[in-house]
Amino acid sequence: MASNQVQRFRENLMMSKAELARKAGLSTLTIDRVEAGRPCRLDTKRKILLALGLKVSDKDRVFGQMDVPETSGSSDESDFSGYRQ
Repeated sequence: MASNQVQRFRENLMMSKAELARKAGLSTLTIDRVEAGRPCRLDTKRKILLALGLKVSDKDRVFGQMDVPETSGSSDESDFSGYRQ
């Protein structure tokens, strides 16, 4: 099962994969991969969103929440234990 909603949005617009690829300036193979849930570059996501007539701010509706690594926020010496000047 795909981890994004690209195919659903595309089909709701009655748009073929080839048409989405053409409007986004991408290959149909790229559209296949994205719809299958494979990872892609942020620029590819942006192109797809715009080709679907959406805004970049709609990214979470189409691609889901992005995983952002948590950071401790501290800058003590243990964070740089492998770094030597």
